[in-house]
Order: sequence, then structure tokens, then C-alpha cells
Amino acid sequence: MKALEKIFGIRIGKADLFKRALTHPSFTKEKELPYNENYERLEFLGDAVLKLVASQILFEKYPDYTEGSLSKIRSIIVSDSTLAKISREIGLCDLIILSKHEAKQGYAEIESVCACAFEAVLGAYYLDGKLKKLIPFLQNVLMQYIEEVDDNFEKFNAKAILQEYTQSVDKKTPVYNLLSETGPAHKKIFTVEVSHQGKVVAKGSGKSKKDAEQHAAYEACKVLGVIK
Repeated sequence: MKALEKIFGIRIGKADLFKRALTHPSFTKEKELPYNENYERLEFLGDAVLKLVASQILFEKYPDYTEGSLSKIRSIIVSDSTLAKISREIGLCDLIILSKHEAKQGYAEIESVCACAFEAVLGAYYLDGKLKKLIPFLQNVLMQYIEEVDDNFEKFNAKAILQEYTQSVDKKTPVYNLLSETGPAHKKIFTVEVSHQGKVVAKGSGKSKKDAEQHAAYEACKVLGVIK
């Protein structure tokens, strides 16, 4: 709890909430504990808290942006990929409580696990009555990603851009095919190819299938001249 308080800079009142927020389902299964003793329910609540605060930040930062533009940026900011990066940077992943088997397999580094724990902690702080204190913390950790997405929107939104292009050509969507998965469970690298009209246009790799598809789409957009 002290480590968590140091990361977020917010005092903890109800310690049991935060223990739950850091507990992976594998641990409750291993110890035969009730379902609600892991982070899944708090993650559900924290997801709503995150979207609310992220929406407020974007609403205030970009007063001239349309609802559509704000929604597109927010979807990237609250994605597992972004949340996992934040969780690793602040050291939250190191605090996740796992079963012995999952701990040995390096599950604390898996993108979705890190993202879920981050959202669950937000949910715990909300129930602990600390929403107002969460806002400046989230402003600080999210801002660099918000600005990066805004400055490089085509790179982060390449799948949507590619799909708009292919549908304008022949009303068909791009086809993504997983070529390989390499590395241990907690550090896998996925490689994907994207095709249009039966021809492979480009390939891409990433730490998740979604990331790999996004990179492949970005390369395809460049090959097809959709973006520079």
C-alpha cells in the first residue's frame, strides 16, 4: 500500500479495496477465494472513471475539436496498449498479485493484465473518495500520450484510415493475417500482414496483435499513398 501511495501520490483509506485492485484472477482461483476478491469488478468501475477524466482533459485541452475527433483520441488513450505503457513506467505492474504459476510465467508484464490493474486501482480510489485527487494525477500521466496521439494521429489511427480507403476503392475491408508469435508469454512479439484485393500490401510487428495490425496498417497506408 505504501508503494501504491508513492506511485499515485494519494493516501489510501480502505486498504482492502486496493488489495483487491492488485489481485489477478489467477490468485483468487489458486487460493479458492470468492470471485469479488480479484480486480475484475473494480476494473469495470475504473474504466468508467478513466474515460470520464480523459474526456474532461480532452474537452478542456482541445476546445475547437469535434466530438468525433475527441472520441478517436480518447479511444487510443484508454486502450490497453497505452495503459500498459503507463503501468510499466510508474511501476504498477510490479505490485500485481498473481498465482505462483502466472508469476513464474511473467504475467505481470502482459499488456492486458497491466491495463486491468491500472483501471482497477482507479476504481478503488474512486470508491475511496479520492476522485478529485485522481484528476491531477491522470492529467500528468496522460498528457504526454494525448499530445503524441494528436501530433501523430495518422500513425495511431492507421487501421481506420486504411479501411476508409479500401472501402472507397471497392467497398471491401482490409484483411489481417497473423504470421507469427515469438518470445515468452509475457514478452511476445506478433507479426501480421495486411492484404487488399487478395494481395499482401504490408507487414507489421508489435507487442500485441492489435499493435501489430496497427503497424501493418500504417505501413500499408504509406505504400498505397494514403498518407505520407
